[in-house]
Amino acid sequence: MSTDTTVNKDVADKFKDILGPMDPKVDREVREILVTARVGMLLRASFFGNLATRLTLVNADEWCPTAATDGRNFYYNTKFIKMLKPKEVEFLFGHEVLHCVYDHFGRRGDRDPMLYNIAADYCVNADLKKHKVGEFITTVPCLYDDKYLDWQSEAVYDDLYENADKINIDDLLNQMVDQHLDPNGNGAGDGKDGKGPANYSKEEREAIKEELKEAMLSAAQTSDAGNLPVGVKRMISQLTEPKMNWRELLRMQLQSTIKSDYTFNRVHRKGWDSDAILPGMNYDEMVDIVVAMDMSGSIGEAQGRDFLSEVQGITEEFGSFNIKIVCFDTEVYNPQDFNSDNLDEISEYELVGGGGTDFDCVFNWLKSEAIEPKRLVMFTDGYPWNSWGDENYCDTVFIIHGDKNPNPPFGTWALYEQDG
Repeated sequence: MSTDTTVNKDVADKFKDILGPMDPKVDREVREILVTARVGMLLRASFFGNLATRLTLVNADEWCPTAATDGRNFYYNTKFIKMLKPKEVEFLFGHEVLHCVYDHFGRRGDRDPMLYNIAADYCVNADLKKHKVGEFITTVPCLYDDKYLDWQSEAVYDDLYENADKINIDDLLNQMVDQHLDPNGNGAGDGKDGKGPANYSKEEREAIKEELKEAMLSAAQTSDAGNLPVGVKRMISQLTEPKMNWRELLRMQLQSTIKSDYTFNRVHRKGWDSDAILPGMNYDEMVDIVVAMDMSGSIGEAQGRDFLSEVQGITEEFGSFNIKIVCFDTEVYNPQDFNSDNLDEISEYELVGGGGTDFDCVFNWLKSEAIEPKRLVMFTDGYPWNSWGDENYCDTVFIIHGDKNPNPPFGTWALYEQDG
């Protein structure tokens, strides 16, 4: 998850004096503190308590100045744990649990490691404080900004990145209460010898993810759903709701905007090159949609072209249509209209963007241009900056690129799969 080294250097320097050999007597005392904290979580925040209990407690006095997790183990420094109040230890467990639940190990991608780790901590700390999991840590500095409540880590990262000239990265790094391990599981050994975290193969990392999914669903079934963070609810919803083929969803959504019947007056395009006379659809109204392409960085040219090609193919089934295509990141770019006269030119449409991700800019642009489409189709990675947009403005369909993204809070949606 964090830097390419095992331990974040800035945090390690802050607590460097507490690294050293394990004292068995102190370790026994601290393990009792940790076990007691997990029992308290089971009683007061059962979702977090259940997930915390599945983590194996591993002493890390020699290499970890605070705490860390790899999804299977909870690494701890005894001196650091003894600094904290009992309920602050519960908060610390919750902190590590949410890093696992939100898969902050795998979502960093090619983002700046230090900045993404800060973003991830802002997210989990805001969730834990809102839902009163343990007691917010004040014994040592702890990252928090209430504006990031219910944000996703990618959106917080974009915000931090865009305001990098206004923030002190070193100061923020010094407010991190845990160590973020290498997302590829490249530790120093087996995780049990006290020399460093475990070293996992790719297959083992995938197995840990599957174990966590099962544990998360099990924990959610025995918890009060009303007390779960919004992000956790989204993750659970994604795991439990069936996936719909995005092409079929798009076709259904376009068909639902119009009234239709079969007719022999308008021959279907597929019958043009055959001797058979195939009935076409008689549409009483025009298909009128806006397609907004999220080009903030994670969607590549190939995926964008594939999506536009599919939109073109589906639209050809209709007799009368108007498609307005735009690109966006934090602004809207290159609006163009396509109809039966120039539909083939979609393949030449220029995809523009590359900045952050602001869904609101699309809705604001539609309002400023007095455009009210029958459907707004958003092709996106599903990581907006703060807001998914105005759910009351128009019917919205989200085609979400990637299999780790939470579902939107309104509209209909499906995961984009290039081969399916």
